[in-house]
This record gives sequence, structure tokens and C-alpha cells, in this order.
Amino acid sequence: MRIILDGMGGDNAPRETVKGAVWAAGEIKEHEIIIVGKEDEIKAELETCGFQGDNIKVVHAGDVITMEDSPVKAIRRKPDASMVVGLCMLRDGEGDLFLSGGNTGALVVGSRMILDRIDGIDRPVLASIYPCLGYEPSLLVDAGASAEAKAHHLLEYGLMGSIYIEKVWGRPNPSVGLVNLGAEESKGTSVTKDAHRRFKMAPVHFIGNVEARELPKGACDVIVCDGFVGNVILKLSEGLAMNILNVVKNKLMTNLKTKMAALMLKPQLEELKGDFDYEEYGGAPILGVNGPVIKFHGSSTASAVKNAIIKGIPYGSENVVDIIRTSMLDLEETIEKDEEEQDA
Repeated sequence: MRIILDGMGGDNAPRETVKGAVWAAGEIKEHEIIIVGKEDEIKAELETCGFQGDNIKVVHAGDVITMEDSPVKAIRRKPDASMVVGLCMLRDGEGDLFLSGGNTGALVVGSRMILDRIDGIDRPVLASIYPCLGYEPSLLVDAGASAEAKAHHLLEYGLMGSIYIEKVWGRPNPSVGLVNLGAEESKGTSVTKDAHRRFKMAPVHFIGNVEARELPKGACDVIVCDGFVGNVILKLSEGLAMNILNVVKNKLMTNLKTKMAALMLKPQLEELKGDFDYEEYGGAPILGVNGPVIKFHGSSTASAVKNAIIKGIPYGSENVVDIIRTSMLDLEETIEKDEEEQDA
């Protein structure tokens, strides 16, 4: 498998990106990693890492899309940017998976413009890991690609998220929940009510509406909402978790007795902190475009980059894009048949 990596995307690129690629290359020697970016800088970092293997290649791209760039303008006006070159390589069959820690908006827009959408998908979506205390993590769609969504968009999100989590994470028949302000079918906006009706007809394990307070307890495998709600859920949960951990840490440092307790609890506290560490989970897939694309955190360290590469491999190897394409055709037929029966 050929893995294309944006060597210049992210706050710590190319240093941490290249280092992460070297670490990954040592564990996945049967795969090839192609780092796209400024050749002299990337080769210098490879030399610093002491890389001696033969499964990393470098493709030169002389420009970079920054975090401050306008997504649409950057994709159109910077054809030699590492992100654009990498996406074009994926489109042209020169790789099987593309990863970037660069400008999220540009990556989403670039994926749509360069790779195009899968037939039947109206709006690609950014999926993200949602940590759950004491439970397996969930997949949240949308994590912020589109602030607003219509009912059929939410249905697309749920279907694609279900396929991804089953094929990439190995969870058979994953449960899909629709974020709402109440569990009752009658609750919510006109959009969520319509989405609920559509989900009941769809070929997914739909468990109905879920309230936000149930999400940290692993209410469902796939959390479905629009990008505005999804981004708020992610950032609120992350902020709350980190704040609670800091408060507990400060409480345990108040006196000798509590410090001794902290020492005894250190392994459990480290494990708890790890549950919220994005570096352990890999990247966030962009679902709905004609090619497997993964976004990893802009501030990723080498460890996070390595995990994003290794854990992203099934997205390309399990033919997830083709399965989504086929599933969308089946979904359209199911909906058309149901509408015909209702009209009759």
C-alpha cells in the first residue's frame, strides 16, 4: 500500500511529521510512505532521524497552505502546495491513502474539488473520535465540516460513519444515534424529526435519538449531528475533561496525605488522561469523497503522526470508499421504494 503524507501540513511540520513517518515506516515495512513537501527540508529531517530504510520516498512540492489561508483560494491558487499535490496524487492513482495535518477547511474543500464527491453523497463529512470513559470510543459525524445540515445530509453522515466504524474499527452492526434534546421521536427541530424518519428506513442499526449527556457513556457507536453541534460537543467535552483532571490534580497536591494518595493513584490517573489523548486515536477521516483522506491534529507530535498513519491503513485497504459508493446506490433504491409504497 502507498501512503501519501503531507510533509508540510501542521504546526510542527516537517520535523514531527517526518519523524512520525520514520517511526511508522519501521512498523509497517510492507507499506510505502510518500512524503510530499519541500524536498530539501524533508530529506534533511530524514537524515536527522537517521533513516536507513527503503520504504519512504519524497515528492517535491514547493508551496505550503498555511492555517491562515482561505480554503477555496488556497486550493485554486497554490497548485504546488504539498496538500494539493498529495490530493492530486491520490486522485491519479499514485497512492492509496492521503494524510495531512494542515488547514482543515482547505483539506475538506480540496478533497471535494480534487477528488470529487461519491455519487449519491451531497456533502462529505469530517468524522472524529469521541472518547467515552469506561467504554469504547464513538465516532462523531459531523465534527465541523459543515455548520448546518439537512435531514438527508444527516442520513448520509450516519450511513458513512456506520460503514467506516465497521470496516476500519472492526465493529459489526454498529449502533447509530441522532443527537437531539430528548430521546422521544417527537422531540427536536423539523430537520431532526425528518432525519429520524429517514433513519428508520435506512439499512443501519439506528437506535433513535440520544441526548448529549449520554454520549460520554458510550450511548452509540456513531454519533450523528450537524457540524455546529458536533464541534461544540467535541470542544466542550475536551475542555470539561481537561478541567476536571486539572482540578483533581490540584486537590491531590494540597498536603502530604493527598500527595501520597496521588502517588498511589498515579497509574489510574495516567490511564484516565490517556482516554482523552487524541494522539492515541489516529486521525479523522473525511467521508464521502472519491478517495481515503485523513486529517490529523495540526499540533500533532511524531507519535500522533505515526498512529494516524498506522491506524489509517484500513481506510484504504478495506475499500471503504467503494463500499460507501455501493451502499448509497442501495439506499437510494430503498428510499424510492418506500416513497412509492407511501404514495400508493
